[in-house]
Amino acid sequence: MLIAGAGIGGLTAALTLHAAGFEATVIEAVRELRPLGLGINLLPHAVGELTALGLGDDLARISVATAENVYCDQSGKVLFTEERGLAGGYRWPQYSVHRGRLQSLLLAAVHDRLGPHAVRTGTRLLDFEQDADAVRVRVPGAEIEAAALVGADGLHSAVRARLHPDQGPLLWSGVRMWRGAAEARPFLGGRSSVIARGAGNVELVAYPIGPSLINWVALVPVAEPGPLPGDANWNTPGRAEEVLEHFGSWDLGRLDLPALIGNSPTILEYPMVDRDPLPTWGEGRVTLLGDAAHPMYPVGANGASQAIVDARVLAEQLALDFPRGLAAYEKARREATAAVVAANREMQRTGDARSPEELARITATYRRATRADHHQH
Repeated sequence: MLIAGAGIGGLTAALTLHAAGFEATVIEAVRELRPLGLGINLLPHAVGELTALGLGDDLARISVATAENVYCDQSGKVLFTEERGLAGGYRWPQYSVHRGRLQSLLLAAVHDRLGPHAVRTGTRLLDFEQDADAVRVRVPGAEIEAAALVGADGLHSAVRARLHPDQGPLLWSGVRMWRGAAEARPFLGGRSSVIARGAGNVELVAYPIGPSLINWVALVPVAEPGPLPGDANWNTPGRAEEVLEHFGSWDLGRLDLPALIGNSPTILEYPMVDRDPLPTWGEGRVTLLGDAAHPMYPVGANGASQAIVDARVLAEQLALDFPRGLAAYEKARREATAAVVAANREMQRTGDARSPEELARITATYRRATRADHHQH
């Protein structure tokens, strides 16, 4: 099995396939995998999958277990509190974690279980072709033959582009996003995610990803939804002054936003995008996984979690019937992830709710639509 992309989805797929008895190799375009990125959330169902892979203790060591989502306005007035993880009755915790630390944990597990050469960095997928027996993948200076190819190469997937050359541009929500993280004292109980919304649907989300490290995400609507312009910025350095134009006057109590934003050593700016669900992901012995298959808005904290579930279902179906399990995997996951894409869009559209009753309805609807409640006790 060949997996394109050594992100969270690709590395988890390597681990689940190995656990199911398959040999797997991961190719990655970058030469050196470094612990980059900022904070992400892992929802309980994804934590359950990683725990089943024997990574539960290591994951707990590098993460913060989120106990609640606290919704408030720009003056810090609490509108609604939603218990999460074990506190919310789920079988597993919900974790907030630095993406780079999680990727490093998964990479170490792959090296330990599959061998030091299971991940080939500096190996960009250039093209592929297949017949009834194998897939031949062209990389710089070589060709790799595999029983199947899994495109886990992210939002700008080369595998997806070759499978779906007419997919068109990414779809932009019209929202500009900034991300950062800074050393700061814990707020509330030290295990809370704060979701604050002000006038004009401007929103800020903050949560701890370490004992004194707070991750934040700022969202500002700047245009009507539509196709993403070709000159859009991606992961470009952002300026604290530009973010503070929107949030500098907010007062969230113990969470000092001007200090949090101003002290962030790295601020990244990018558009909030997704794509319409595909009628099919792959073809023959080639399929997609994670953001390559189902890019979604980050409003539900579900992107990495869905990629992790993808990995388990892929291995499960292939173990039942190889290679026809690829089609069964797609059938199971296309419908489920399309529901999450739609739920995230609806969450973004209805995010201007102010009353506790409306917030309770929206969060409950999201849990049902994304089948999160199926993983409770």
